[in-house]
Amino acid sequence: MLKIDNLTLHYGHSQILGGISMTAEAGQVTCVMGTNGVGKTSLMKAISGTHPRSGGTVRFDGAEIGRLPAHAMAQRGVAYVPQGREIFPLLTVRENLEIGFSCLPAAEHAIPDEIFELFPVLRQMQNRRGGDLSGGQQQQLAIARALITRPKLLLLDEPTEGIQPNIIQHIGDVIRHLRDRGEMAIVLVEQFFDFAYDLADRFIVLRQGQVTLAGDRSSVSRSELLQGVSV
Repeated sequence: MLKIDNLTLHYGHSQILGGISMTAEAGQVTCVMGTNGVGKTSLMKAISGTHPRSGGTVRFDGAEIGRLPAHAMAQRGVAYVPQGREIFPLLTVRENLEIGFSCLPAAEHAIPDEIFELFPVLRQMQNRRGGDLSGGQQQQLAIARALITRPKLLLLDEPTEGIQPNIIQHIGDVIRHLRDRGEMAIVLVEQFFDFAYDLADRFIVLRQGQVTLAGDRSSVSRSELLQGVSV
């Protein structure tokens, strides 16, 4: 679904990512790991079009993608749940979900029943303002809003950050369900090691904007991964 070769990214004159290559396949969770400041969020921004990459090639769903902006990537099937969620606090839960309609033809402007099956709390709170929700509820809303767009690639940046344990478990169950359907590729940035390790089919470890370790579960041991993300 996604193939990246030699991707670079700069903020002004500072190079943040240098020569990143990776793949993400439908029906798998690819987990990007590393300490703070190594470029994980910058990689997500480059994939989603939120920040233009400086170089390298990106192939998505079989076609090479130029430097498309975020709205064009969303229309092609890339959904990005950013760190911090970025829901609209003054809009209701339903209105936040309906923001996802902007990527869809008019005939598909409906909230699928599955959204409320995956996140029952959102059905109960449809008329509550997004800013009145707890952090865990806002995270569920952000993921649900991304799913409204019917993505082929789902990007999740630190979905467990600041979330209570029972909702972390629920979010993990949702990710497994989406993975097991086999219809989308999921790229997960996560520092909660056990959560990431339990979910991931493939690991990418970044250090100073470069890949230092990559492999699937059969080729990367838990101890090797722990060492890679601890340096």
